[in-house]
Order: sequence, then C-alpha cells, then structure tokens
Amino acid sequence: MSATSAPAGALLRPSIAADLDAITAIYRQAVLHGTGTFELDPPGAAEMARRRDDVLARGLPWLVAEVDGQVLGYAYANVFRPRPAYRFCVEDSIYLHPDARRQGVGRLLLAELIARCTAAGATQMLAVIGDTGNAGSITVHRGCGFADVGVFKAAGWKFGRWLDVVLMQRALGLGDSATPAA
Repeated sequence: MSATSAPAGALLRPSIAADLDAITAIYRQAVLHGTGTFELDPPGAAEMARRRDDVLARGLPWLVAEVDGQVLGYAYANVFRPRPAYRFCVEDSIYLHPDARRQGVGRLLLAELIARCTAAGATQMLAVIGDTGNAGSITVHRGCGFADVGVFKAAGWKFGRWLDVVLMQRALGLGDSATPAA
C-alpha cells in the first residue's frame, strides 16, 4: 500500500466514548515508546476522556479512523493557548496504532481535521512535533500544506536524550487575509 492511500474501507468519523479504550491504548504506546509526545507517564482512560470532553466542549473535532470496527488512529485539534487572542489558532495532534503507520491514515486524519477546523472558523493550524527525527509526522504535515516555522532545540528530555520540537504552520480558509468572525 502506498503512503498516499489509506487502507481499503477506512472510515473517518467523530470519536465516541466507546473509542476511549482504543484511543488510550494508542496514546499509551506513543508515550512509552515514541518521541512524538513529551509526556512521560501514560494517562488512563478517565484522563483521556476528560481531555476529549474538553476538546469537544470547545466545539473542536476529535476524530478516529477505523477499519472493520478497529480504531487505527485518532486526531484532534485544540486551542493553541487559552488567552482569547489565540481563539482562531488551533494545534493539531495525531496518533496512530503502530500497524497503521505509513499507510496514509495520518494524512487522511489531518486532511479531515483541517476541513473541520476551517468550517469551525479557525484561521491557523499549528503542529508542534516532538523530535526532529519524527519524519513521518513532518512529512504528513508538509504534504498537507504546512510550512516549517522553527525548531526549539533540546526542548525536552526523554529516553535519556535531548529532543527538539519542530514547529509547523498552515493557514486555514482565508488565513490572515480577512478579518475573522467575532
């Protein structure tokens, strides 16, 4: 399967409470074995439910990709910062089951997330990617129109080494060429 096509029968949909066990397991694997998140201790299902509820309460999307009822990955957008001036700027997060990587699932989730955030009135989307070696995430973001805007050097310490943070950005809709709706 090519990196630009998702698995046959892949379905994107809003997450539901019944997805939380799969979401928690996917994130647990990312925390314990990956550098895409700088979290060190994996949160349990109750904390993941609280995080999901917080995102949904803001009117922002939390999506899952599934095939035959199995959750392959999830993506969500949340406010970049809590201050009101940032209200049109969101930050994306995407996590995939290890078996779903390099199959186009991340790109599919990100494209849908972009569409839904644009429809919700966001004008900028930021990617704050853990580890300059996270080629999969960087490539997916570039493929969806994100531009490199900077690197925080040695911003995190995980797995006995310093990790950089890659910053990427993409305008949504008219971006900064128009005044946003109040």
